[in-house]
Amino acid sequence: MAGPLLETPCTTIKGEQTTLADFPAKAVLIVNTASQCGFTPQYKGLEALWQRYRDQGLVILGFPCNQFGKQEPGDEAAISHFCELNFGVSFPLFRKIDVNGPAAHPLFVELKKRAPGLLGSQGIKWNFTKFLVDPKTGSVSRYAPSTKPEALSASIEALLRS
Repeated sequence: MAGPLLETPCTTIKGEQTTLADFPAKAVLIVNTASQCGFTPQYKGLEALWQRYRDQGLVILGFPCNQFGKQEPGDEAAISHFCELNFGVSFPLFRKIDVNGPAAHPLFVELKKRAPGLLGSQGIKWNFTKFLVDPKTGSVSRYAPSTKPEALSASIEALLRS
């Protein structure tokens, strides 16, 4: 069940090819991000989760996206520099992608199928939509952009204990 999701090819922000399976984890938090969004300060909360839980098996993966209000206009070098300088981001970041439409990255196509939004909508409405994945079962929980990272602690801890 988890196979197709975990085997989806992705490219890191440094240009390296990888899949989710390359990140041994008990819990994977996938977030579409942007540097010029009202939710951008959530990078701080995401980094705090990463620091708190990574040794227990959490992986956080950030996927920059410029589809919402053109709030991620920079290239990969600018995005990486911004995240490190302003929020101390050390969790893995990936190349800028589309999360909706005909060019949507296959990972987000699959995430949206497994965890549709409100009223069954598969579209992502804005930056910082979060998907918490159980790598063992492939189950996916979806959280709105307005959900602060720290609000996910209980769900993350439950996956880490399972």
